Amino acid sequence: CTDERVNKVTPALFERWPTAADMAEAELGDIENSIRSTGFYHNKAKNLLATARRVQHAFAGRVPNSMSEMLSLPGVARKTASVVLFGAYGINEGLAVDTHVGRIAFRLGLTESHDPVRIEQDLMPLFPREEWGDVNHRLVWFGRQVCRARGPLCHECEMASFCAKNGLPV
Repeated sequence: CTDERVNKVTPALFERWPTAADMAEAELGDIENSIRSTGFYHNKAKNLLATARRVQHAFAGRVPNSMSEMLSLPGVARKTASVVLFGAYGINEGLAVDTHVGRIAFRLGLTESHDPVRIEQDLMPLFPREEWGDVNHRLVWFGRQVCRARGPLCHECEMASFCAKNGLPV
């Protein structure tokens, strides 16, 4: 779902279950009802509950601070792990590739792949490690504001002169 939808749902979710311990005790149906508007809510709720229980029992209620531990959480892949590690701990363990980052990397010719893991591997050597979290934020913003999926603003883009415009009509 969109970030906008997540931002509408999460305040009530975290008000009701402010800690991993609280959510670990929740009823699956209650979590489903709280996140129903996000789509695919059955699977998301199942992962939220299982993750809360794992965080509570395996990590003493604290969100883990390593990529390998983050990846052990149900429903967590590299993108989410990278975002959380950077946002919560300032750790740049990966370069999160969401729909915006992937689209921009492809359009600019920085990758030929549409696979987020491969795109991440292609992008990481291009930027200093200490910048990875910020690079993600910048590319997401750029993808929302300028290099949009539909109707990219190529005429306003500072990279238009060297952009490969892969995937765009000529």
